[in-house]
Amino acid sequence: MNWTEIVVTVPASDIETAGNIAQMTVPYGIYIEDYSTLEEEVLEIANIDLIDEELLQKDRSHGKIHIYISPEQNPSEAVSYIKERLEAQNIRYEIDMGSCDVESCLESWKKYFAPINVGEKILIRPVWRDDYDAKGRIVLNLEPGLAFGTGTHETTRLCLEALEKHIKGGEKMLDVGCGSGILSVAGLLLGAKSAVGIDIDEMAVKASKENAELNNVQNRYTGTRGNLADKADGKYDIITANIVADAIITLSVDIEKLMDENTVYIMSGIIDVRLDDVLSSLPESISVVEQYEEKGWYCLVAKKQA
Repeated sequence: MNWTEIVVTVPASDIETAGNIAQMTVPYGIYIEDYSTLEEEVLEIANIDLIDEELLQKDRSHGKIHIYISPEQNPSEAVSYIKERLEAQNIRYEIDMGSCDVESCLESWKKYFAPINVGEKILIRPVWRDDYDAKGRIVLNLEPGLAFGTGTHETTRLCLEALEKHIKGGEKMLDVGCGSGILSVAGLLLGAKSAVGIDIDEMAVKASKENAELNNVQNRYTGTRGNLADKADGKYDIITANIVADAIITLSVDIEKLMDENTVYIMSGIIDVRLDDVLSSLPESISVVEQYEEKGWYCLVAKKQA
């Protein structure tokens, strides 16, 4: 069956706000064309100053947000939501819709997913891109398919940066809502001993296993289909939940049983208007020890109180 591709064009100065709005319409990520800082980004990642002529001719004054809607979803609802939120923000926009099969959708967004640096140690490399210079960073090879989690959105990037700070080596990790497996694989590459990824989407579980294999950590990774933490047992040293606020609130009911006194619990995917709801849902025994924000998205790091 065909998917629907929605393309939202906005001024480059509004691309971040519009991207945050679009992110709320689908669970598996959006893909943004933004050439306003093309030269700087190419030089940083690829360490070259020779840029393809076709890229140089791209419109620098506007950005495009690509959203792919699966057949079981209603694209009209997504478009209505986007229009309402963009107009509330006084953002000028154009919206186009078309259909494409899954393979065509994948090939379309692959053009806009480039290698990116995250934190101080990681470089995320789409497996079809060789134009990068790792500069000593850990290279995380990624083939996300349509599963959520490429590292390009603030929610995933903030989680990765928190992981980088808290993994010391030898940890047992749980990744709730694993998506593409990017957090689990990153944790293992950073030194975690083992990782369990759980996702309600069978496509995501499959993608996470494939990405573990791409990075030669498959022997330390277990991907399981389940709802939140219903398939998890025991205690974990690191728990990540890069999901939406409502899911984190639901997870709060059972999270204590998976934590001991030293567990680091990292939550992300929290839009600013839902931050207080998430904070108030946490059990009294768990307190937030670190809080990070980028472009209206929050990542929380929590531990059990001593």
